[in-house]
Amino acid sequence: MSDFRTLKFLDLFKGIFRKFGIDYGVMRKILQVKLMMDQRRVPTIFNGAGKKKEGNHFLKSLGLYAFYGLILIPFILLGDNYIFQMSLVFGLVMFILMTSMISDFSTVLLDVRDKNILDTKPISKRTISAAKFFHVLIYMFLLTGAFVAIPLIVSLFSKGILFSFLFLVELILIGLFTVVLTALIYLFILRFFSGERLKDIINYVQILLSISILIGYQVLARSFELVDLQFTYSFHWWHLFIPAFWYGAPFDLLMNQHTSIYNIALTLLGLFVPIISILIYARLMPSFEQNLQKLLSDMNPRKRSTVRLDNLWAKLTCRREEERAFFRFASLMMKREREFKLKVYPTLGFAVIFPFIFLFNEVRTSSFAALSDSKMFLVIYFCNLMIPAIVHMLKFSGNYKGNWIYRATPIKEVSSIYSGTLKAFLVKMYAPIYFLLSILFIFIFSVEILPDLFAVLLAGLSQVLITYRLTNNETYPFSRSFEFAQDSNTANMIVLMIITVLFAGIHLLATFINYGLYVYIVILFVATIIGWRYTFPRLSKY
Repeated sequence: MSDFRTLKFLDLFKGIFRKFGIDYGVMRKILQVKLMMDQRRVPTIFNGAGKKKEGNHFLKSLGLYAFYGLILIPFILLGDNYIFQMSLVFGLVMFILMTSMISDFSTVLLDVRDKNILDTKPISKRTISAAKFFHVLIYMFLLTGAFVAIPLIVSLFSKGILFSFLFLVELILIGLFTVVLTALIYLFILRFFSGERLKDIINYVQILLSISILIGYQVLARSFELVDLQFTYSFHWWHLFIPAFWYGAPFDLLMNQHTSIYNIALTLLGLFVPIISILIYARLMPSFEQNLQKLLSDMNPRKRSTVRLDNLWAKLTCRREEERAFFRFASLMMKREREFKLKVYPTLGFAVIFPFIFLFNEVRTSSFAALSDSKMFLVIYFCNLMIPAIVHMLKFSGNYKGNWIYRATPIKEVSSIYSGTLKAFLVKMYAPIYFLLSILFIFIFSVEILPDLFAVLLAGLSQVLITYRLTNNETYPFSRSFEFAQDSNTANMIVLMIITVLFAGIHLLATFINYGLYVYIVILFVATIIGWRYTFPRLSKY
C-alpha cells in the first residue's frame, strides 16, 4: 500500500493527536486507504476533458489551479491600498476554495460508504471524525498551495517578508474556515432538507465551477489592465459581515500602520471566527454524522406541477402518444440525472456567456450607442453552437445499463424515440436559453431585430436535424456510458460548428439585400418542416 508524503508529515505530530484522545495509528490507516482510493476520482476542473484511467487526477489538476492563481498577481501589485486589493485577493481565494470544496471534496466530507465498516469496529468516534477532517484538510492544503504559490513568491519579492508571512498565515486561517463553513452549511441543509436536495446543490455548484473556469480566462486576460489604477476605500458597517475584508484589514493595519477601529475589528474577526467555527463544528460533529444517514436515501418524488408541465409540452409538440412518452422520459432524464447535467449544463452557461463577452469587447472599443446600431446581434448564433455538443451528449447516461428497456418495450415506431428526445431538448434546454438571450438582445438592440431572432430560431431547429443526421449512428438516447463521450467523430463536430458559422454568414448577407432576410426566413421555415418530416420517417424496430 502506498505511503504518502502528507502522512509522513503528520507523523511528526502524532504525539499531539494522542494527547487529544485520537488513536493516531488507526487514523493513519484510514487516511492511507482513503487517499489511495481518491486517486481514481476525476476533479470537476477536468470536466469535459474525458476520463483518463491512469495517474492521480487530483495532482494533475493542481497545475490548472496554479495557472488560475496568476489572476491574483495584478491585485497584489496594485499599490499600497492593502485593504482594498487584498480583500479582492482573498475574495477570489475563498471563491475558488469554496466552490472546489463543494464540487470536488463533497464526496470526501460526505462519504458514508465506510460507515458499515468503521462503525462496527472498536474505533472511537473522535478518531473517525479526525480522519475525515484531516482527509479534507490535506486536499485543501494542496489546492490552496497550488493556487497561491506563485502569487506568494511574487509578494515576497515585491512586498517583503512581513507581507508574505501575513499572507501565508491568513491563507491557513481561510483554509480552516472554508472547511468548517462548508461542513456547517451541509449540516444546516441536512438538518432541514433531504439528502437529495443536498446532492442537487452540490451538482449545481459543480456546474458553477465549470462555468467560472471560462470567466476566469477572460478576467485573467484583462486584469493586468488594472495595475496602474488607483482606488480608495471607505468603511461601511456591512463590511463586518464579509470575510474577505477580515483578511484584507490586517495588511492595512500592520503594513500601513492604520490603527483605526474598523481595521482592528475586522482583524479580530478574521482571527477568532475560524477558531470559534472549529469549536462549533467539533460540538456539532455527532449531529452531522447522524444526519449523513439521509444521503443513503435516494427518494425524491417529482412535483405534480412539473409532471403537468411536461405533459402539456408533450401534447403541444408531439403528435403521437409514443413520441409523447419519450418526450417525458427524456425530460425526466435531462432534469434528474446529475452526471448528464454536469456534462451539459456548463455548455448552456457558455451559450449565455459567449455572446456577452463579444458584446463587452465591442463596447470597450466603441460605445453602447454604436453597439445598438450595429449588426453585433448576430453573436446570438453562439447560442446555436451548443447544439452539436448537447445533441451528441443525448446518447450518454450514467444509467446506461438500463438501455435494455428500448428492446423490451413494444415500440411501434423507432423514430418516435429520437424525435421525442430532440423535442424535449429543444423545449427544456434550447428554448429557455434562446428566449433569455432574445429578451436581453431586444433590450440592447430594440424590437427591430425580432425578424432576425426568428431566423436564428429556425436556423437552430435546422441545426438540430443536421446534427442528428451526422452524429446519431443508430444509437438509442441515454444508452451509452459517459466514458465513450469523448470518442466522438471530431471531424463531424468541426463540420457542424462550421455549419453554424455558415448560417450566421448567410444571415449577415441577407441583411444587405432588400427583403433578403424575409426570403431567408421562408427558406429556413420550409426546409425545417420538410427536414423534420424526412428525418423521422416511419422506421421498423432494429
